[in-house]
Amino acid sequence: MRKISWLLGIVGGAALVSVAAVQGVAASTGPSPATMLKFDTMAPVTGPYVGPANPVRGVPGGGLPWMLTAGNGSLKRDGHLLVKVRGLVLADQPSVPAALRGTNPFPDFRAIVSCQSIGADGSAAITSISTDNFSADAAGNSNIDAMVSLPQPCIAPIIFVTGPAGVGVWFAVTGG
Repeated sequence: MRKISWLLGIVGGAALVSVAAVQGVAASTGPSPATMLKFDTMAPVTGPYVGPANPVRGVPGGGLPWMLTAGNGSLKRDGHLLVKVRGLVLADQPSVPAALRGTNPFPDFRAIVSCQSIGADGSAAITSISTDNFSADAAGNSNIDAMVSLPQPCIAPIIFVTGPAGVGVWFAVTGG
């Protein structure tokens, strides 16, 4: 009987030490900011969204149709934005000059986070926040890793991939 009591004491003590160690590790790392938006698809500008006639949240589409192999990313509540695009290039369509088809003519991309929010007067408002430029290669590959200052509240966020500073049009947007 003494051996069983001794064994139970050892096992119970080890369990308490294990729980305390796990709690200590969790407390030291802290929780990561909650994810507001995670996306695995993006849509390139095409059809009626090419050009300024049908802007999305006030952002006009690029002047030529684009195509995209893959786009994904996430937006955290603290404003940490990650966007990865692969193969974001001008489309292989007659409206695109033959020499530009299948290429990205811009050395940089940016991202815009667009939120429905509430204006100072209490009315509905759209707030769009742009990142700095991030390098993009001719094959249309880019990784955007930025912090943006989100409005409060940030309702129904949409992420755009745009041209570099001074090129205020989108080439890809969340959705598919």
